[in-house]
Amino acid sequence: MADRKVFGACPHDCPDTCAMITTVRDGRAVEVRGNPDHPFTRGGLCVKVNDYQNRVYSPDRVLHPLRRVGAKGEGRFERITWDAALDEIRSRWTAIIERSGPAAILPYSYLGTEGTLNGLSVGDAFFNRLGATVSERTFCDAGAITAFFMSCGPTAAIDPESFVHSRYIILWAINPISTNLHHWPFIKEAQTRGAKIVVIDPFETRSAKQADWHIRIRPGTDGALALGMMHVIIAEDLVDHAYVADHTIGYDELKERVAGFPPERVAAITGVSAEDIRTLAREYATTQPSVIRMGVAIERNANGGNAVRALSCLPALVGAWRHCGGGIMHMPIWAFPVKWDAISRPDFIPPGTPVINQWRLGPALTGEMPLKTPIESLFVFNSNPMVVAPEQAKIERGLAREDLFTVVSEHFITDTARYADIVLPATTQLEQWDVMFSWGHLYLTLNMPAIEPLGEAVPNTELFRRLARIMGFDDLFFYRTDMEMMQDALDWSNPVLEGIDLDLLQRTGYARLNVGTPESYVPHREGNFPTPSGKCEFKSSLTALGNMVLPLFRQGYTEGQPGEALDPLPNYVDDAAPPAPADYPLGMISPKSHAFLNSSYGNLPTQLHHAGTQRVFINPADAAARGVAAGDTVRVFNQHGAFEAVAEVTEAAMAGVIAAPMGYWPGATRTGRTVNAINSPAYGDYGHNPTFSDTRIEVAKVAATPAAGATVHSAVPA
Repeated sequence: MADRKVFGACPHDCPDTCAMITTVRDGRAVEVRGNPDHPFTRGGLCVKVNDYQNRVYSPDRVLHPLRRVGAKGEGRFERITWDAALDEIRSRWTAIIERSGPAAILPYSYLGTEGTLNGLSVGDAFFNRLGATVSERTFCDAGAITAFFMSCGPTAAIDPESFVHSRYIILWAINPISTNLHHWPFIKEAQTRGAKIVVIDPFETRSAKQADWHIRIRPGTDGALALGMMHVIIAEDLVDHAYVADHTIGYDELKERVAGFPPERVAAITGVSAEDIRTLAREYATTQPSVIRMGVAIERNANGGNAVRALSCLPALVGAWRHCGGGIMHMPIWAFPVKWDAISRPDFIPPGTPVINQWRLGPALTGEMPLKTPIESLFVFNSNPMVVAPEQAKIERGLAREDLFTVVSEHFITDTARYADIVLPATTQLEQWDVMFSWGHLYLTLNMPAIEPLGEAVPNTELFRRLARIMGFDDLFFYRTDMEMMQDALDWSNPVLEGIDLDLLQRTGYARLNVGTPESYVPHREGNFPTPSGKCEFKSSLTALGNMVLPLFRQGYTEGQPGEALDPLPNYVDDAAPPAPADYPLGMISPKSHAFLNSSYGNLPTQLHHAGTQRVFINPADAAARGVAAGDTVRVFNQHGAFEAVAEVTEAAMAGVIAAPMGYWPGATRTGRTVNAINSPAYGDYGHNPTFSDTRIEVAKVAATPAAGATVHSAVPA
């Protein structure tokens, strides 16, 4: 039988949303490769997914429903039927609802799988209809998106392919070689044409090594640097006054604000010299088109939202928006007409339903968080909170509760699934339909099932059809086919989708949105910002609404939102973060691993080989002061907890700041703890943004040596 080629799309929470082609032979996927015709994917996949078929056929896949037979955390299960699993879920949930109400049930999901069918919002409608507690998701970009909207509105802003026309590119808090790999060729082409590439990052990442200038900055001080740049631009009259006059509001107030951030003050805050601040500001303002690629790490501190507000003002101040290849790139996702409310159905939420932020799962489960309705059941899918959420020890204690009925839908027995009462088998991307937006390019991509589901695995769409059936929901909404759901997920009448439909996507695999070519897509050349004023708002008119959490992260639920007005101008607050205890003199950042996607692939051989054992990167001066040598096992600790890792002593780490890549599974480590055992659960300034770049720690050598068989690699983290 001849090989069959099937169009697909990478399912992960990554800006690249790669177009894939799966080769199927005799009903089995034998190869997964990037689509060579896709203008962004260009035929390549990253180390995370370029052997995706090995994930699909891993001997460790969960392929049948399982019931716990051992103690919680032991990971001992027996195979049961789907009917038995669903009967147990129905009976346990019915009893909980009769006893305590549906708010005693908490869903927990994020972007372990991305897409309009099986991704972020797939289960929301079911749990909203059930009346479960609303799960607020602000792990990533909630604060940044909120802040960006306040300046520029929900705009795609710039085509990432147009970076080839840029003359000055600032990669700010992003390492595209590890986390946005398919954008790198466009950046590299610009560099070949003469563009200057500047990386602003505390750590010397892979991308920093390829840049023309790497600016090391103290974690959490990015907003101060942006304000210092604006101080120089205004003081030296490098402003595009015509653009500012025609297409912005609040310039006089911004000018007054940045007057308080001269380079000398900013140098003391950021660790970047005053001369470098001046040089960066001058080059950025006068080398057009200039562009900023802002990473998700920018928000991960107490001043994170304000940092995004400040960065979002820079392109309008210098008129970068006038040019192809100029402006700022955050998330092109806003170009896609996804009908989020039609997917998640916030109208189903009963008035008064409580909200729990996923960042606070540990206290919510242990009883440390005062809840009117304590949580008696947890349903986890598309996420692995034991790895990705802070306060790891508290989460473990909560999951170990015998009175907590936990259901996990998964590919593998993760550290979270080990505590489940019921484990349900989920399909991989090769076994399900989906239509994929992107938050890193402007192509709509179709994922077609290449093979039949293995074992008894089902996609999330079918999972929630089955759950709706056992809970007696009679709304036809819950029983639509996957094709009907894809049709309903997007506004196909939107001009950007003119000429694009599911039939076309099945023939081609992808289609570029109708926004013009990369050369012609310059949406803010004449202003036209989707803000209340229609202009870039240096002084935001939205801050009077209070500290918002946008509906995308809260499923449209707004009752009880904080009402305090925010500062309408970007700022940097010196004491925004709690004071660092004297016992914890080092800072810590926890960047993405080059080989993992959050916790995905943290159990698979190829990616573990590339990642090596859990390790921390420490500057030679900091290591010497603690008697630490390369290859030593060290304990990293603070008031929240501790974990152990292998030390890699390197100048790539900034003095005073260690880097500890996240994504390792606790069960495979020396002490059962990873970096999120010590990250703070505190919120930052906008949209409940996380603050793990504010983490203060100490490092101490321990007597033990690396575990037998562990390999220490010298590859840098993301």
